[in-house]
Amino acid sequence: MGLTHFPNGIASFGVPVLGGGPIVTTGNIFFVDSGVGSDSGSGTDSGQPFATIDYAIDRCTKDQGDYIIVMPGHAETIASATTLVPDIAGVHILGLGSGGSRPTLNFSATGSKIIMSAASVTIENFLFTGGVDLIVTMIEPIAADCRLLNIETRDVTGQMTDCIITEATADRLLIDGWVHRGAAAAGGDTALSIVGGDGITVRNFWIDGNFAVAGIQGVTTASTNLTLGGFDQSSYIRSRHATVVAITLHANGTGNIGPNIATRILTDADNITTAVVGAAMQIFQPVIICNADGEVGMETDITASTD
Repeated sequence: MGLTHFPNGIASFGVPVLGGGPIVTTGNIFFVDSGVGSDSGSGTDSGQPFATIDYAIDRCTKDQGDYIIVMPGHAETIASATTLVPDIAGVHILGLGSGGSRPTLNFSATGSKIIMSAASVTIENFLFTGGVDLIVTMIEPIAADCRLLNIETRDVTGQMTDCIITEATADRLLIDGWVHRGAAAAGGDTALSIVGGDGITVRNFWIDGNFAVAGIQGVTTASTNLTLGGFDQSSYIRSRHATVVAITLHANGTGNIGPNIATRILTDADNITTAVVGAAMQIFQPVIICNADGEVGMETDITASTD
């Protein structure tokens, strides 16, 4: 691909180098920047980027290892379920920047969402904002082996109903490094609704919102080999709703909850035992629950294993 220049002055022959290291791929690399881009440009150089992510996706080749690099400050409005559709398998959509300079995708209609319909798609380092009340869902992974890495989802106007909803075909989905900033006011149901699927992993999360159902819910179809939390990082979930449930999973779902999950529920009158529920799951301490200001959390008191 020749000499590739980046805004920070780093360049390399053949292998682009970003802040986190080189991108090694035999596929194509496309650039997207709403500030200066055009969907009539080449898209293969940071100086001639495309304007929209979906246009870049359509230029990709299935399972070739193509990258779409989305520049800092990029902004798009997701107006429907077809505005941005990651439907080419194996594509990695990487946002550059941190904090407010991350690429921002703003959802402007109740039915607007991103359906991850192709296998092995990665979306990394994006900010997703709710620009209208009662968004049904922002992100819907329906294909196998997809990844959501270091993303932030945020209520801005009103409350989204369910932020991420999986389908039973989303086997081996990985959500890692997810921050969810839900509204303090009532109106939402869940941050994550898991519908079936095998081998789904959700780790290193920070979730806060007013969830009428639960922060994380397993619903409709039992998941198998589900993992929430993990040994090598800590996760946090807060429910501000009077239902006081942080995690509730399908009665027949299997897998692991914990270790290293801290939860906060509403008041001192709330039940520690029902704050984290996974009837057929195995739970690994510490899973800590705190139910009042000024108190120290305690480990979940569900039935302990015996020798």
